[in-house]
Amino acid sequence: MARLGKIIAVANQKGGVGKTTTAINLAAALARKRKKILLVDSDPQGNATSGVGVNTIKHRNNHLYHMYTDMVSAPEAIKTDVKNLSLIPSNIDLVAAELELISLDRREYKLQTILQPFRDKYDFIIIDCPPSLGLLTLNALTSASSVLIPMQCEYFAMEGLARLINSVRSVKKSFNSDLYIEGLVLTMFDKRNRLTHQVAAEIKKHFRDQLFKTSIPRNVRLSECPSHGQTIIDYDIKSTGAASYIKLSSEFLKRQG
Repeated sequence: MARLGKIIAVANQKGGVGKTTTAINLAAALARKRKKILLVDSDPQGNATSGVGVNTIKHRNNHLYHMYTDMVSAPEAIKTDVKNLSLIPSNIDLVAAELELISLDRREYKLQTILQPFRDKYDFIIIDCPPSLGLLTLNALTSASSVLIPMQCEYFAMEGLARLINSVRSVKKSFNSDLYIEGLVLTMFDKRNRLTHQVAAEIKKHFRDQLFKTSIPRNVRLSECPSHGQTIIDYDIKSTGAASYIKLSSEFLKRQG
């Protein structure tokens, strides 16, 4: 029997913390290590979709929205230009799926059902969640084995983290008893900034075992690559951003045993 791919939700209800950047580039770094990866864009903004260079107009009938609303009978993932990386794309239509889910029975398990046919085809399924704790994120957490939390080093991020951890506990209690926190990743790390080091020390104090040793620095090349529809691995493999995500992927795989 084939081993089922592990599902990881990349989540943080606070926007602008490097969540999509982490989902895309961790996926690409793992694909570079010959792991078969499915990236699921569960954010109606569709940034993970455009960030790996997929044209949403060309694939207009194969979005996550169509899978949520049963318009697609046999879901297919789209091959990207990144070897070993496939995508279930998204666009603004996904906002409507959240509204349509409200009236359904077992609405929290819809994404779990959608992803089931893919699980024996991939080593890892990475879900880029929206920056909210609505039904789309709830579905992601219900279907996932674990949650990866990207965090910017600022004090407001600490407040948001407490809310997110409470949400993870609620989902674990009500819908998915196997859910656990994969780890926290510090993003946009500015080693010249004193506040960055203070917040990092505070996070390390409370989440020692769950904090990844690898942090992601502020990096111009990381900011540029989405506008070119490329991951940092393809855009500039020699950049510090690429080096950090490759290092993070190694640390991530080590945690998988």
